[in-house]
Amino acid sequence: ATVLLVYWDNNIFPIFISPIIIPLQKMVLNNILMMLAKLSFLLLIGLNASDAFGMIVRKASFMSQSSSNVPRFMASSNQAEQIFAPLQSFFDSVMTSMKSSSSAVGKVVPGSEFDKPIEEALTILYNAAESKAEDTNKVFTALVDLERLQRFKRKAEAEATNDVPVTAQNMLRNLNGDWRLIFTTGTQDMQSKLGGSINYVPIKAVQTFDPSVEPMKITNGIYVGDFAVLKFYGDFQFDLKKCKLEFDFDQVAIFGFMINLGKGKAAEIGAASGLGSQNNVKMIADKKKPFFNWISADDKIATARGGGGGLALWKKIVPDSKDT
Repeated sequence: ATVLLVYWDNNIFPIFISPIIIPLQKMVLNNILMMLAKLSFLLLIGLNASDAFGMIVRKASFMSQSSSNVPRFMASSNQAEQIFAPLQSFFDSVMTSMKSSSSAVGKVVPGSEFDKPIEEALTILYNAAESKAEDTNKVFTALVDLERLQRFKRKAEAEATNDVPVTAQNMLRNLNGDWRLIFTTGTQDMQSKLGGSINYVPIKAVQTFDPSVEPMKITNGIYVGDFAVLKFYGDFQFDLKKCKLEFDFDQVAIFGFMINLGKGKAAEIGAASGLGSQNNVKMIADKKKPFFNWISADDKIATARGGGGGLALWKKIVPDSKDT
């Protein structure tokens, strides 16, 4: 038997070759063993398996043509290739396997250490979006935890790739569609007005986002059944590095009648109706746009913190659905 020590990716791998049980002359067997030794050396210096075997087969062919002592079955390159073909196939498969294993083993995806706790927080929020039965304090804690964990994950991705975090890119893409507001801690203004925080939202408030057009489009409306009593129309920008969504409304439909809005009017109506924050009015006065710091968005739910400081949870819905 022969043992080949193959060097690969800073590791030494022993490969055992079973005895070749055929009636060979001693010289032929010695030549084969020498060729295997040369193979291990070629692999050691970095030559790939196919090229290494090609060199050995050409050497065997040359020897067969220049020496009368070599057995007749080694008398041509075709016959040499036939002899070494099973061994070459074996080594090719071994080297391919080791290459894929070395690239997979020990490869850490940036930010993956946060995936499990993120999933735990999302599970609570999934249940809350579907049933509205999860304890409100538990939902609030899950939102806060998710916000913190997602921030750490995006930071790890950005530091590892020196590029826009993949999580942020996926978030913007997943925002496309219709989202019903399920839960909110409320802005500080609204909490003061109502003497406490808002939790599960009793009315049907739906926001839509379309990031596929330029400028990207946003709507925000209050519905009775499938009819929009009040609906704002505008556009938004999304900062991928900060996951910050800035928006501005320039039209509003009241009972279906469209009205063009002047500067700051949408913020005033939104603050009065509860769809927006009084802080948005102040931001418009300072020539800034209202915004959300987005936390997450997938095919089920979306989460964000508004400019007024409140946390919110949305559930993705089918347009014109009976989700009332």
